[in-house]
Amino acid sequence: MTPQRRWPVISALGIVQILAWGCSYYLLTVLGPAIAAETGWGLPWIFGSLTAGMLVAGLVSPFVGRQIGRRGGRPVLAVSALLLAAGLTLLGLAPGLPVFGLAWLVIGAGMGAGLYDAAFATLGRLYGADARPAITALTLWGGFSSTLCWPLSAFLLAQLGWRGTCLVYAAVQLLVSLPLIVGLIPPVPPRPAAPGRPDAAPLDPAERPTFLVLAAIVTCTGVAASVFSVHLLTLLQERGLSLAAAVSLGTLVGPSQVGARLLEVANRSRHHPIWTLTLAVGLMAVGLVLLWAGLGAPGVVLMVYGAGNGLYSIARGTLPLVLFGPDRYAALLGRLAKPSLAAQALAPSAAAYLIARGGADAALAALAVLGLVDVALVAVLWWVRRRGAARVPAGSSEKPLPQGGRG
Repeated sequence: MTPQRRWPVISALGIVQILAWGCSYYLLTVLGPAIAAETGWGLPWIFGSLTAGMLVAGLVSPFVGRQIGRRGGRPVLAVSALLLAAGLTLLGLAPGLPVFGLAWLVIGAGMGAGLYDAAFATLGRLYGADARPAITALTLWGGFSSTLCWPLSAFLLAQLGWRGTCLVYAAVQLLVSLPLIVGLIPPVPPRPAAPGRPDAAPLDPAERPTFLVLAAIVTCTGVAASVFSVHLLTLLQERGLSLAAAVSLGTLVGPSQVGARLLEVANRSRHHPIWTLTLAVGLMAVGLVLLWAGLGAPGVVLMVYGAGNGLYSIARGTLPLVLFGPDRYAALLGRLAKPSLAAQALAPSAAAYLIARGGADAALAALAVLGLVDVALVAVLWWVRRRGAARVPAGSSEKPLPQGGRG
């Protein structure tokens, strides 16, 4: 498929991603306080339901990856839209907290089948070793999810209440996301589950160190990003900023993510994606350390972090494709996502405990340490790969790791 003919597919996936993130991961940021005020349910229980949903997302991710590897992303993403619609409907009609929690378990299954990893795997299954530019382009769309859906959720909340908002989002999944998936995502020939097929993504012993280090990087970065996104406003206010100032500074993260991704798109994938990962983790670590130390203007520091986070989304999607080849890409993405999503689900609660016990300084110090650990893990990844610890699979687009400059 030519690059020109890929744009309808990428655009459809982009819209699906914006809506999927907006009606799941980002939903309670706007609706949570209103739900607590109307129902009397405690905020920890409300957000704990999201945590449970993310744990489910992590549990189903390996299965999702295998299914996309065998059948392609179209049927899996369609099921995701149906699960999100069902969960949101149950959410809007929930008579009590137990049903509310059950709804988030359904939404969590939809998240595991429909967020970034599933979308990346879909592109990998469609375009094979040539999927890298498409994955990079898709992250541009995803960067607008909170920017578009937070205001939309606030508007719907004011007009229809939180229950009405959930029901509208359920309808959007059925009337917008599902038709886009069925109408614009091409089907692919299924791969039979036969002996010797890479359906389960087997790794040679020499490849395991690379995979384990990459999994540690994905998990560590996911924990830091999860804590940062959930508690940023609280941390800034604990440092003496007003809520209005904290919100204004927080809005700088999104545009800096998109700006960094635009630069990566402009570069046209001319370098090995390990350079993207290295720069991403380095920028995130610098931002977290400076935020903890109180050095530099907060706005600039947040933009540095945001640029790193924007590049990291690209690296997370493209590096496994290059390291392990397209045949095993979907299944391996699912395996990488399992520990990361589980850790991201639990990290905000752990950070809240840390903030309550040690204040913002303790939480920011922990984030800075995570950033530095991530840098060390990337150095280990370079070392492992330069020693040739992982073979290059047949049909892989992988180039040898660069010794300097561009790969």
